[in-house]
Amino acid sequence: MKQETIDINQIIPNQASEGTWIGRCMVPAALAYNGIAGPHVVKVANGKVYDLSAHFNSTSELINTDNVAEMMIQLDALPVIGELKDILKNSLFSNRDNSLPCFIAPNDLQSVKACGVTFVKSLLERVIEEKARGNAKKADQVRQTIYETLGNDLSKTVPGSPETEILKKRFQEEGIWSQYLEVGIGKDAEVFTKSQPMSAVGFGAQVGVLKDSVWNNPEPEIVLAISSKGKIVGATLGNDVNLRDYEGRSALLLGEAKDQNGSCSIGPLFRLFDKTFSIDDVKNCEVELTITGEDGFSSSGANKMNEISRSPENLTAQVIGKNHQYPDGLVLFLGTMFAPTENRDADGKGFTHKIGDQVIIASEKLGQLINWVNTCDQIPRWEFGIHSFIDFLIKRNKL
Repeated sequence: MKQETIDINQIIPNQASEGTWIGRCMVPAALAYNGIAGPHVVKVANGKVYDLSAHFNSTSELINTDNVAEMMIQLDALPVIGELKDILKNSLFSNRDNSLPCFIAPNDLQSVKACGVTFVKSLLERVIEEKARGNAKKADQVRQTIYETLGNDLSKTVPGSPETEILKKRFQEEGIWSQYLEVGIGKDAEVFTKSQPMSAVGFGAQVGVLKDSVWNNPEPEIVLAISSKGKIVGATLGNDVNLRDYEGRSALLLGEAKDQNGSCSIGPLFRLFDKTFSIDDVKNCEVELTITGEDGFSSSGANKMNEISRSPENLTAQVIGKNHQYPDGLVLFLGTMFAPTENRDADGKGFTHKIGDQVIIASEKLGQLINWVNTCDQIPRWEFGIHSFIDFLIKRNKL
């Protein structure tokens, strides 16, 4: 782990001197509200981390509060948990001192949903996964065939439009129509459950891939914070860790490919919409990905959100509405256009993670989400779930 490459001062833009920043900290008893150790809802501002426990039990409750950004301005004299830079440093897994506070994923009881195949590049990569059926070398051949055959036609198409029927016929004639193209250019988006409430890891933690996966990758994404009423109230960053060999073998392995111990990273904090940050900032931001391996390998790329083929509002409306409700709210991954494809070990083998990879996902107005890769069985087990959370609240609120 190369800590010297991390500038703590760059994790949260301008030390949260601007904007409304909300998250969660795991706080030890000595510093905890009512002296009960556990996850605390926090506000970050001007380089300090403030305890919101007297006002909110969960970020789910906070996100579902009307006019919450305005409410944050009115709250004053909040207890200080610590300095932002100190808590960020202690959040790095190799530095972790359990007697001190650390950041954890900002979401708690919210459902964790994701949309895929929302960008042209993502769409092509998913087609490659299916046609290569988990074979990385064959994927390179399929990728070349698709680019030669299709060019950039997809970038001119609005999903669900009459033009997609023309494209669909063309793809069928070329013999490359697939389930991924259906959700990429059809009227219905791909929507899946990425992980379970309370299971996501946050800034500084290790993310997990299955030990027997030989083809996997990070997926850098914007993650929306959405209330139970379907209102988008803020955003953060996420890593939708993906096992490409599993999903490539069969779409029915999507659950295996997406939901494992440590396979979902979200953070560092929610930035709520206010006069300094809006949905338009989300629509026009870039999400950068940098991978640095202990073997000297490096790769970088970016998502340009203004190239997404379905708007954040459209995706949100497809997930929550009259047909499906989320009383605790939800967080929603918006998909990625960039997945690393460089050959890492040998020509035609493509990219896959190795243990110790550092993954940095960054966006100018949302900060940096940094994690390190290990296998699912070697990182900390997920043991603090909803039952533990209820027990924690009962003990704390009794006091």
